[in-house]
Amino acid sequence: MLSELRRLPPLVSSWEVLLLRQQMAEATAGRSFVLQGGDCAERFQYCTPDRIANTLKVLLQMSLVLVVGAQRPVIRIGRFAGQYAKPRSADLEKRNGIELPSYRGDNVNHPEFTAEARTPDPQLLLRGHERAALTLNFIRSLVKSGFADLHHPEYFDLDWVDRSPLADEYHRTVETIGEALRFMENVLGVRAGETDRIDFFTAHEALHLPYEAAQTRCVPRHAGWFNLAAHFPWAGLRTNDPSSAHIEYLRGIENPVGIKIGPEFTANHVARWIDILDPGRTPGRLTFIHRFGATRIGDALPRLIDMVRAEGGAVLWVCDPMHGNTRATARGVKTRHFADIYAEVEQAFDIHRLMRQQLGGVHIELTGENVTECIGGAGGPAEEDLSRAYESEVDPRLNYEQSLELAFLIARKMKTG
Repeated sequence: MLSELRRLPPLVSSWEVLLLRQQMAEATAGRSFVLQGGDCAERFQYCTPDRIANTLKVLLQMSLVLVVGAQRPVIRIGRFAGQYAKPRSADLEKRNGIELPSYRGDNVNHPEFTAEARTPDPQLLLRGHERAALTLNFIRSLVKSGFADLHHPEYFDLDWVDRSPLADEYHRTVETIGEALRFMENVLGVRAGETDRIDFFTAHEALHLPYEAAQTRCVPRHAGWFNLAAHFPWAGLRTNDPSSAHIEYLRGIENPVGIKIGPEFTANHVARWIDILDPGRTPGRLTFIHRFGATRIGDALPRLIDMVRAEGGAVLWVCDPMHGNTRATARGVKTRHFADIYAEVEQAFDIHRLMRQQLGGVHIELTGENVTECIGGAGGPAEEDLSRAYESEVDPRLNYEQSLELAFLIARKMKTG
């Protein structure tokens, strides 16, 4: 399977990778803001036109809201087209006295609780590459055909917008952007040009190293090795040990790379991450994605910032308010509370400002579907509603209305801070 993967065309280009690295350097300097979002774990069966378009729509809508709030460009990075492998806390899952290997994402095995489904299947790697290629092809076709044209935001309206309590505020935001474009074109006499189209980049956790290595290439006219399966690969909490093979792999590629950081980090971890992954302290190369939880960020984040400063780090700071706020209901259903998610984002902005720097982005698990997986928000589900439309096989995601509400709250925070 790996030899066949090595012969297949790459999914992204080195030019796109270097463009994202340049844009992330701008975000490190506070001149732009990163919105990273998408599924916790993609499913092959979700590779459909409607689902892909809906995810694209909610990211576009969130980014429009953030553009107005941040008053600076937004870099859009999707957790899609490759997020098919997932780490698990336990190697085995037990149900009714039967123990089977855990589901580890569609690139590895299947979620059904049978011995056959849970047996790893190398053929799935080829299907993962195929689904990622189909997803990217459709996204690029939509963007190129004008789907993401800021002159026509109605193209990416979701059906719910006119029924939502946030509808008026969203449409006012869209009109603000429209007025800015018309000013440039009518008063200044110039076409908005590149600003009327939106770039999208892809990201996934670089968990399955043989899969990542099979798509890692040398290319003409650019020095070094590039992961061409995604623009922005990252190491998760279970693979971020500085001595791990995953960190060694990230060290060897030219892509911008990320590290998920939880509360258990030490000064030694921070020093080694920076020395290994960004020895030249080059803005745009290394992103720290902090995920502490609403009750722990107040203690953990200032310590992390101090440690990075002690090492002379030039990292981009991104807040993941999802993973540190996962909890289970009394019936054992995994969920997250919207209030906790926003509380962590709000504290992240405040802490970075108090320490005289800026939060450079957010990393959100979301979907464009009307799921009921996270509790709360203005019109969000209660605990008893979770079973109505709970789809995720791994982690709970914000639905489209919760995602947009979070974007508005973040935008207000950026305006008033």
